[in-house]
Amino acid sequence: MIDKPIDVLKTYPVRKSPKQKKVFRDAVASYAESLGYSCTIEKGSLGAKNIIIGDPESARHLITAHYDTCAGMLIPNLITPCNFLLFLLCQLALTALLLLPGLVVGLLVGFLSHYRYGELAFFVSLFVTLFIMMFGPANRSNANDNTSGVVTLLEIAKSFPEAYRDQVCFVLFDLEEAGLVGSSSYRSKHKTETQNQLVWNLDCVGDGDTLMFFPSRKVKKDSVKLSLLQKCCTDLATKTVSLREKGFSAYPSDQANFPYGVGIAALKTGKCGLYLDKIHTKRDTTLDETNVNILRAAIISAITCDGVQ
Repeated sequence: MIDKPIDVLKTYPVRKSPKQKKVFRDAVASYAESLGYSCTIEKGSLGAKNIIIGDPESARHLITAHYDTCAGMLIPNLITPCNFLLFLLCQLALTALLLLPGLVVGLLVGFLSHYRYGELAFFVSLFVTLFIMMFGPANRSNANDNTSGVVTLLEIAKSFPEAYRDQVCFVLFDLEEAGLVGSSSYRSKHKTETQNQLVWNLDCVGDGDTLMFFPSRKVKKDSVKLSLLQKCCTDLATKTVSLREKGFSAYPSDQANFPYGVGIAALKTGKCGLYLDKIHTKRDTTLDETNVNILRAAIISAITCDGVQ
């Protein structure tokens, strides 16, 4: 049962097995209906089950987040979305780590089998490594990735003025960690309406003082939609809400499946620039409610202003 959105952090901290996901979906549906929304569960590819709160056909805006829990890893998935060179190096390093077990196993099996089964062993090992990364034991510490996005979405839904609720639909995607499966399925089922909807995707918004909006190329070229995002930007005492309008940016999440997608994340600042760390490991324990409240207020304000234009 959810009495307030932050309850998700303690009551439904892991959402990975079919049973855990069903219990969570039932709780969200009950909570959404108590707020006066309609709620449906929509099936998608590979068993994905997306939670839809509101009417996806009439809405001008989608507010989204993925609710599935990633597998636990020893090494965090470091993301530097505004630093091209470091982003590339991180992706290459991640690829090397994926390939390393397969190379070791392949060489060992190849040597022992006089090089008859080395190639097969490499591909089997690579498949096992990928499977563990996507479907292995859950990372029980996932306050930022992506309990923070779920909590923020539910906070926005709770606070959204009833007079403007026809402007917005909320969607919690399944199987983001398996390759954006849930959002891809949603896009294929709602292709017409999502052609023009602005998609606000909340992913890892709980740990960092720079709340960054990453718009797609289409959003950057649409002056009306871009102006809505600009209304969210502000400098506070310890926090900054910023829009990445120019320069390199790469934030891998569900918004990539939509023409007018906007990725929203909380980032830290270091010598390498803005970065996201700790996710996919047991150190992912921070969910700053100040971030939740800032985003709730900014997004509601922007969308309700859009509703009266």
